[in-house]
Amino acid sequence: MSEEQQLGAYVLGAVDRRERRAMEQHLASCRRCQAELAELRMARAALDVLPPEAMLEGPPDGGDLLLQRTLRRIRREKGRESGRRRAMAATTAVVVAVAFTGSGIALGRMSATPGVTQTAGTRTASATDAATGARMTVSVRPAAGWVRVSATVAGIPAGQKCRLFVVSRDGTRQEAGSWLVPGTGHGTELDGAALVASADVSGVEVENFDGRKYVSVTL
Repeated sequence: MSEEQQLGAYVLGAVDRRERRAMEQHLASCRRCQAELAELRMARAALDVLPPEAMLEGPPDGGDLLLQRTLRRIRREKGRESGRRRAMAATTAVVVAVAFTGSGIALGRMSATPGVTQTAGTRTASATDAATGARMTVSVRPAAGWVRVSATVAGIPAGQKCRLFVVSRDGTRQEAGSWLVPGTGHGTELDGAALVASADVSGVEVENFDGRKYVSVTL
C-alpha cells in the first residue's frame, strides 16, 4: 500500500492499533504528510455528504466511471458488518483519488439542504407556492461580506409591484431588488445584491408592496 493509501486508510479508521500508532509517530515529524492528511480529511467530509446523484465536472479519462463504480460498491456494502473493511478500502480509494488528482476530479453538486444544489459556493434552489401559484428559481453567489442574487420569478399577476428579499438566519431581511410584473405572461429575470454574508443566508422571498408574500425559497 502506498503512503497516500495508508493516509487514506488512517483517515477512515481502516487501520489496526499497531498501524495507527506507527502512522501517528510518522505524522508527528512529517510536515508533508500533515498537509496531505488535512486535504484527505476535507475530502472525506465532502464524501460524507455526497448524494447518490452527485455529478462530476472535468474528470480525467475514465475517472468518472471509476468514482461511480466505487460509490456503487460502497452503497451496496454499507450496513453489512462483514463488508465494513472492504467498504473502508473502497472509500479510501475514492478519497485518495479526490485528494491527489489535482484538478482532475471535482465534486460538482453537493448540498446539506434537500432541494438545494451547490457549485463553487453558489447555492441554487426552486420552489412553487401552492397558495399563490408563484414560482421562483434563485441562485445566491458569495461576495466579500455580501451576496449576488439571480432569480427567475413567474406566476405573479401582471401589474403587481414586487420586491425580492434575502432572508438571514436570524430572520432579518435585506431588499435585493424590485420590479413591476409585466403583462407578457412570461417570467421575470432579476439580478440584485444584498448586504448579507453568504453563510447567513437562509432563503429568498418575493412579496408585493402591500406585504403579500407570493413565494419563498429555502437555501
